Amino acid sequence: MTERAKSNLPPLSAIRAFEAAARQGSFTAAGAELGMTQAAVSYQIKVLEDRAGLPLFHRKARGVTLTAEGARLAERAGEAFDILRLAFADVNRARDETLVISVLPTVAQQFLAPRLGSFQIAHPSITTRVEVESRAVDLLGGEATVAIRAGRGVWPGLAAHFLMPGTYAPMISPAFVARHGRPERPADLLALPRIDETDEGWAGWFRAAGVEPPGVHAGGGTLFGTQALTAQAAIAGHGACLLNPRLFRAELARGDLVQPFDILWTEDYAMYLVYPERRRNAPAIRVFRDWILAEMQEPGT
Repeated sequence: MTERAKSNLPPLSAIRAFEAAARQGSFTAAGAELGMTQAAVSYQIKVLEDRAGLPLFHRKARGVTLTAEGARLAERAGEAFDILRLAFADVNRARDETLVISVLPTVAQQFLAPRLGSFQIAHPSITTRVEVESRAVDLLGGEATVAIRAGRGVWPGLAAHFLMPGTYAPMISPAFVARHGRPERPADLLALPRIDETDEGWAGWFRAAGVEPPGVHAGGGTLFGTQALTAQAAIAGHGACLLNPRLFRAELARGDLVQPFDILWTEDYAMYLVYPERRRNAPAIRVFRDWILAEMQEPGT
């Protein structure tokens, strides 16, 4: 909008008073609707008439009627306020939309499920539906509202907010320690059972620990595919596994899992909250984004 266009637009308070008076056919009734005195409504309309350079109402002893010019302006002003009312109605409907969250299995189980109740309590008008899947859903095509996915943080057409790094450390269980003893050095893990031992993360972790990783052999072993399942196998004592400590703090705190070394390996991928850039200001997305980013800042998260 140009500076000239801005200067030609009367104060919104004057337009609002005029629209109400034109609709009600009374300055007094307009004042009651707007919470203003009759004198205040009259003043605002006088401001508008001074700007227009002509009268908009015929003042009579028993009320007011619109002039021809006032009637034309009232029609346009009414249309403008109807547009605003519809816009705000759309916003309110958007607050009641279903928020479909596509999330990776382990993040759903270890992070989202224990916390999502607090979001629903804070925002009861938003219905949430969690869809657990490993594939990258088509957010631009509307398959979900938001997603929590792993990657490098760049997806065309999507806004991405960093949640946590892809950081891993070996973990074992008390049952494993009872059977094999607790490893004292990183190299000790080379001779011990490891779950998902062909996972390239093991080579990355051994290098971070200053240990030459073993060669990858073909065949044999079990690949669970998700950290949640791998963790269950480790808790049962079937071997050491690589897990993200931030996702398994509860198991570490309970003693179900033990992290024998502080050495961490960080992969290129990290966890991000993503959604269509064009929907950045959608109410449900905005409040979920603010909530989950605040949750990531909480101690112990």
